[in-house]
Amino acid sequence: MSTTHTDRLRELLEPLAAQAGLDLEDVRVTKTGNRRQVQIDVDTDEGVDMDAVAEFSRIAGDALDASDVLGDEPYLLEVGSPGAERPLVLPRHWQRAEGRLAKVHLVDGAELVARVLAADEDGVLVEVQPVKGRGRPKERRLEYTEVARARVQVEFNRKDDDGLDEADALDEDGLDGVDDGEQ
Repeated sequence: MSTTHTDRLRELLEPLAAQAGLDLEDVRVTKTGNRRQVQIDVDTDEGVDMDAVAEFSRIAGDALDASDVLGDEPYLLEVGSPGAERPLVLPRHWQRAEGRLAKVHLVDGAELVARVLAADEDGVLVEVQPVKGRGRPKERRLEYTEVARARVQVEFNRKDDDGLDEADALDEDGLDGVDDGEQ
């Protein structure tokens, strides 16, 4: 689908997402056989739950059916969230990633892995991890103009503030340590 069609989809869907308290993050249209697949990603600062996704899917589907943006050709609609390894493109993406690890490719060709500490409209403060575990992490301010692309990294064994990883926080029964009185 051409950029103008995608732009028209965004124009239709952005106000609907805003009314639902959501940010429209991405709209993609791909051709699968004789039908099109419309993929919409929405998010909020608190994340999105399945009820919000289902409700926005209904709203978006009704709006698409009532408009001529997709024409008469059949389509499959998928609404979801950007996912765990989301790209960091806008300031709000960086703000939502505070505390998370990110892989950052700089415009000068350098690459770094850093923890997002704070973000504002102009840039981000990160904690750069030491190379090969030598030395201490160092804080660095990056202006968004220095960043070619960045993506959140999934961490499986991240230590929490108590020095425990998530697996250590579970007791032998796989519970979260809450004693419900049963033996």
